[in-house]
Amino acid sequence: MVQRYLHAYGPATPAHFARWLAAPRRWATELFDALAGDLEEVELDGASAWVNAGDLPEGVARPLFPGRAFDRALARGQAGNYPVLLVDGTVAGVWHLRRSGRRLAVTVEPLSRLTATHRWALDDEMERLGVVLEGTAELTIGPVTVGPHA
Repeated sequence: MVQRYLHAYGPATPAHFARWLAAPRRWATELFDALAGDLEEVELDGASAWVNAGDLPEGVARPLFPGRAFDRALARGQAGNYPVLLVDGTVAGVWHLRRSGRRLAVTVEPLSRLTATHRWALDDEMERLGVVLEGTAELTIGPVTVGPHA
């Protein structure tokens, strides 16, 4: 299970794994220790983390949920609780959609300032969303105040 988790979410620490599984940290640490020969240590935000041996190309350690994204986009360490904003392949924010008839109110909470290019891409996505969901998408940049799976 640890190796499948690391393949999907690594680099990660035993604490990340324990949080994701709602399990004791000590137990998770023991599992990681038992797999030491099958794992590679990498640096994640200045601290040690692990990936499966061979999962990352040489010299690359790029997490899907870097920095604040881990705490903001995951609920109790589990992916999939909040829809996420991806920028250049990593989680850069969360978003929420509220539909009322044909009105699609979309709130996007970026975790850092969006460049003009990213903002234009987001506007293009709103147009596509309106076409796909047969409505009019209205974008708000600001905090997402609803909880996970809302």
